[in-house]
Amino acid sequence: MSKQRKTSKSPHDPGSPWDSLDFSAAPEQAARNELHLADHFLIAMPSMLDPVFGGTVVYLCEHNANGALGVIINKPTDMTVDVLLNRIDLKLEIAPDLVPLEKTPVMYGGPVQADRGFVLHAPMGDFSSTLPVTGEIALTTSKDILEAVALGTGPQRMLVSLGCAGWGAGQLEDEIIRNGWLTVRADSTILFDLPLEQRFVAAIKLLGIDPMMLSAEAGHA
Repeated sequence: MSKQRKTSKSPHDPGSPWDSLDFSAAPEQAARNELHLADHFLIAMPSMLDPVFGGTVVYLCEHNANGALGVIINKPTDMTVDVLLNRIDLKLEIAPDLVPLEKTPVMYGGPVQADRGFVLHAPMGDFSSTLPVTGEIALTTSKDILEAVALGTGPQRMLVSLGCAGWGAGQLEDEIIRNGWLTVRADSTILFDLPLEQRFVAAIKLLGIDPMMLSAEAGHA
């Protein structure tokens, strides 16, 4: 399925945390890339000593010759979604007990643009700045998705984060070769439904690996 991208500001432009990002990239660039890891999990190996990424699972949303973009899915902040809505002046128009937003943590998505908001969600919907990842899962950076959540018309499944993870051209491939990451096709149940503390082990088990036997040696699917 070809990606139909909606674009606005450059990722490097200053502005609100919910200013939209530019998801445009030449399709032919992806064709030149040997790895196509969008809709995959990156699982940090024991050799990953970076304090930001150690013990993390990253969901990759885009991967092409220019680099890669993803969101950490198991590293919560101390903020919940209802607090985030309040901070951007959105009032819940639905009964809070119907959507337990007070119990839904906002993720630390990564060190890139840590003051900007990112929402992984399914189904895709129709929002101002959306990057389709699969036919169902998308990444949206425009405020209108949270406006829909406040009105009770938002996506059925979502993960909200501040910041994302990004790699330049060839950087992720180099980290994989150096045994920094395991890779495996993503599972939407792990992405949206599983308790945060279970996601790392569950992602490893997708590879048929006993997490207790995990070493710093390479291995990916």
